[in-house]
Amino acid sequence: MKKQLLLGDEAIAQGAIDGGLSGIYAYPGTPSTEIMEFIQGSKLAEDKKIHRQWSTNEKTAMESALGMSYTGKRAMVCFKHVGLNVAADPFMNASITGVNGGLIVVSADDPSMHSSQNEQDSRFYAKFAMIPVLEPSNQQEAYEMAFSGFELSERFNVPVMLRITTRMAHSRAGVATKTANNQNELHLPTNPRQFVLLPAIARKNYKLLLGTQAHMEAASEVSPFNKYFEAPNKKLGIIATGISYNYLMECFPEFNCPYPVLKVCQYPLPRKMVEKIYNECDSLLILEDGYPLVEEMLKGFINTTKPIHGRLDGFLPRDGELNPNLVAKALGVEMIEGQPVPELVKQRPPSLCVGCGHRDVYEDLNEAMLEYGAGRVFADIGCYTLGALAPFNAINTTVDMGASITMAKGAADAGLVPSIAIIGDSTFTHSGMTGLLDAVLENSPITVIISDNSTTGMTGGQRSAALGRIEQICTGLGVDPKHIRVMDPLKKNHEENVRIMKEEFAYNGVSVLIPRRECIQTFARRKREEKKEN
Repeated sequence: MKKQLLLGDEAIAQGAIDGGLSGIYAYPGTPSTEIMEFIQGSKLAEDKKIHRQWSTNEKTAMESALGMSYTGKRAMVCFKHVGLNVAADPFMNASITGVNGGLIVVSADDPSMHSSQNEQDSRFYAKFAMIPVLEPSNQQEAYEMAFSGFELSERFNVPVMLRITTRMAHSRAGVATKTANNQNELHLPTNPRQFVLLPAIARKNYKLLLGTQAHMEAASEVSPFNKYFEAPNKKLGIIATGISYNYLMECFPEFNCPYPVLKVCQYPLPRKMVEKIYNECDSLLILEDGYPLVEEMLKGFINTTKPIHGRLDGFLPRDGELNPNLVAKALGVEMIEGQPVPELVKQRPPSLCVGCGHRDVYEDLNEAMLEYGAGRVFADIGCYTLGALAPFNAINTTVDMGASITMAKGAADAGLVPSIAIIGDSTFTHSGMTGLLDAVLENSPITVIISDNSTTGMTGGQRSAALGRIEQICTGLGVDPKHIRVMDPLKKNHEENVRIMKEEFAYNGVSVLIPRRECIQTFARRKREEKKEN
């Protein structure tokens, strides 16, 4: 065994490689992005010929991973928590089809919404799908769960969710690695109808899934990731899930917590362990980084008469990340804190990079919109979302990937004409194309601005599936080529770009504007690489 200093994301990536991975599928989204990037940069993954290309969106990634599992190979799919919403259809049905080769679904949650629209907890999806969940408390466990998760998946013939949160994904620790497994040999399902979800077959598969639930729970009871720690003071029992166990241990530097602790890092909940701590203790405190899933379950899990504390009753905040100080406060433990950091400079919100083409697009757009007034610009998820802030204050909505076009269409249907949608090139191919087709089918009076910086900029400059093909896609969807117009978003072209925008805003139908300028960050990176080569 050798030890490496790894982010939680990197530990998962290395664990998957060593666990016999044949293919990883993902769409970039913080805090999950580094899993794919680590495997893309791994010499070992290259030598093993592991498939490691970005997918167009999370749904296509989930389906591709399921396709690799169909062949008997081991696959992993990765996305952030809101990406699981996009992948929900194949994710839910994959628990009914079952797997052939092991399949791990990594969902990276973002409590406190550091870079997300919500705080949703992916464990609810896994409970809904009735599949096991692995939730590491540290980077070593993240590695081991990725390594062994394939075997767990194959044992129960279902996908396994590996759920992490932002702190786990983006903090480092030493990780001891194992001897790598060989990849599975190609072998097709023994039941040729396993993956055919006609109702008659799906009903049989569903009964099989229901029949494995007791076995999954039994596996949780003996899982090395679930541990019961005895202690003398039975006035309180603590159930700590995932990284919250780490936060608990930080409150007791010598690992001398006076209360019994049940560490839960594999689900379904180990019922016998839960009943043991409930029966032994006068009250319970539930620590979980995310929604109060375990706390809610316990209130229907046992015939509870004793107090159960957590996020639901105010012992812990209902929103935001858990941390050691919040845990200490709930336990009445004194924490030594340093002096507050002086506010030497005023905090500033994030802003578009100097030299970013989106800046010029918003300056053009704001001037072109003056005659129509505010409230007509529907935006999307990407760097350009920062156009909602000063000095631009240019956009009125940001809801989910692809919603700009469909919301603009709905507003136009209601009589708000013109309605403007602004979307990035990567987001357009992720989930904007179908919305544009809807608009084309009705020739809706909307203008779609696809602000093309030739990359997936917000998550670090990954390959954009739209690169070099936006015009052809729009034409293929039925947009009139006369109303597909490419623009050069530079200050010297400001007057011309405003004129083009005004012309298309006045058009009574679907038009697409494509302001195209390479992301300033990927441009600088490309120039540095070219300089090295020369």
